[in-house]
Amino acid sequence: MAMNVIGLIGWIATWVGLLYVLVVFLSQGFIFLFVLPLCYCVYRVLIQLRYFPTAFRMVRVLRTYPWQVLPGVPRGLDEHPEAEDGGIWVEIPNPAGAGHEKGIPLVFVKHHRAYWWMRRIGGPRTKPELKAQLEPLWFAGDPRFLGVLAAPAKGGDALRRLHFLYQPSALSKTVPRRDWEDASPADLERARQAGALFPGTVQRSR
Repeated sequence: MAMNVIGLIGWIATWVGLLYVLVVFLSQGFIFLFVLPLCYCVYRVLIQLRYFPTAFRMVRVLRTYPWQVLPGVPRGLDEHPEAEDGGIWVEIPNPAGAGHEKGIPLVFVKHHRAYWWMRRIGGPRTKPELKAQLEPLWFAGDPRFLGVLAAPAKGGDALRRLHFLYQPSALSKTVPRRDWEDASPADLERARQAGALFPGTVQRSR
């Protein structure tokens, strides 16, 4: 969050600085040289602003759920047959426990800031040293609804690259909620506290 705030201020300052140089020190003939840099600064400001809602969602999740250490988590770039959406996925153990050994796929629905993860989840050609950077994965949340994924920093004493993941049915008011039969009322209430939105209609879980 701190780096995002610094980046936001930095890009705004850069835009103002470029405009100041253009207006005060240069003639109108130099405008075409500044159009692209000024537009890029605006683009970067918008990118920085997009991160804040996601960051606040992560804070809610981390206030509600503890971290779990998950070694050897299945993951892939191809579509998971049981995922609610297509794209990069990780399969998190079902928190219902005994009798529910099958994992639940969570998809990187939004690819903003996901390139780092995509390179390391990779496929058969991904370098082992890159894949090793995701061992073990850390997860806080409930994969039936939403959560935060993180990778260990070098030395294993900190976390990095926190990424918010969610089931579309848990955050969209237009997508019918899946009826997780193993989710208790307490599980649903906890998910709501973490930011999940549940519409009234229900569809059966797969």
